[in-house]
Amino acid sequence: MNTYARFPLTLVRGKGARVWDDQGQAYLDFISGIAVNTLGHAHPKMTEALTEQAATMLHCSNLFHIPKQQQLAELLTRLSGLDAVFFCNSGAEANEGAIKLARKYFHDRGLPGRTIITATQSFHGRLLATLSATGQDKVKTGFDPLPTGFAHVPLNDMAALKQTVNDDTAAILLEPLQGEGGVNIAQIDYLQAVRQLCDERGLLLILDEVQTGIGRCGTMFAFEQADIVPDILTLAKGLGGGVAIGAMLATKRVATSFGQGTHGSTFGGNPLACTAALTVLDVIESEQLLANVQQRGEQLQRGLQALADRHPVIRDVRGQGLLIGAELSIDAAPLIAAARAHGLLILMAGPHVLRFLPPLNITADEVETALAIVDTILKNRTLENGTSRAGALGNGTGEGT
Repeated sequence: MNTYARFPLTLVRGKGARVWDDQGQAYLDFISGIAVNTLGHAHPKMTEALTEQAATMLHCSNLFHIPKQQQLAELLTRLSGLDAVFFCNSGAEANEGAIKLARKYFHDRGLPGRTIITATQSFHGRLLATLSATGQDKVKTGFDPLPTGFAHVPLNDMAALKQTVNDDTAAILLEPLQGEGGVNIAQIDYLQAVRQLCDERGLLLILDEVQTGIGRCGTMFAFEQADIVPDILTLAKGLGGGVAIGAMLATKRVATSFGQGTHGSTFGGNPLACTAALTVLDVIESEQLLANVQQRGEQLQRGLQALADRHPVIRDVRGQGLLIGAELSIDAAPLIAAARAHGLLILMAGPHVLRFLPPLNITADEVETALAIVDTILKNRTLENGTSRAGALGNGTGEGT
């Protein structure tokens, strides 16, 4: 179905932070499958692990105990400080599970029908409940009637949040950093205040780390930077390094509301997906990628800020780790096309924000190459009636990038 506005590009091969199209042109990949390819492309440890697992068992269903699933659950709970995991296949499913668990938790206490508060500009997935939870009207058009039970307040506005919380509130659902909504950061003091509010009012704090988790922001989970722990945590994207997997974690107190038959997934946590996730976590530790994310993220932010000093079209640079946004005074789409023509793949985060999502093992030289390309397209940009003529840049081959 015609659901994607695809780039005019067919990718057929990848190695590290580079990909090649069907014409043999090379590109530096600062999209990473939308924050999925944690280890880049064709990492040798991932290739070896998946090949071995594929020759052993791909799938057996959750009717049986799965050793790799148990290993992954034990590792994720140890790393996160939470107690139990439900495995699924995507971030939307993880968030759907979190919504169901929060509602079931209060139902079990004789308090059904409670609502969940989320942030404007948030994005929580494209299932019906997660669409309702999402704080962007543009993704909801045409899908009425949507499930009810959600309210939205501006991110980092504690007064608005306190005013919205009432006796019918079940949970507060937040992204520590809104990737799709514009690379908007939830401030540390705000997250700490939300945690305190939840404790005081007996609410659940749900953190959506589908895009920010698994090292993307420089710590294994972004919530660590605020020195808090959520009641429910959702993960996906980078967890499998390219193999589809989602996870919804919870404290023991909350997780007990999911008993046998209350939720399920045919494919969730199968041997292949869990092997991929275990490999990602192993490589993050063995190759010290969290330190690399912090260093390369600082390098990328400094470089973009230096470009902003020379090119006023960049109004702001913000982000954490290797989830960086550059807000523009013009539409981002023409510059993304120009970057692609010069061999760099980047994304938008809303109409005016360039989003940079390189793999966690990106090198310093590759960051400098990306910055040089951005500098080139900004230098070549000319103004005509307040819009960019980036399309006049020609067709770069990406050679040498």
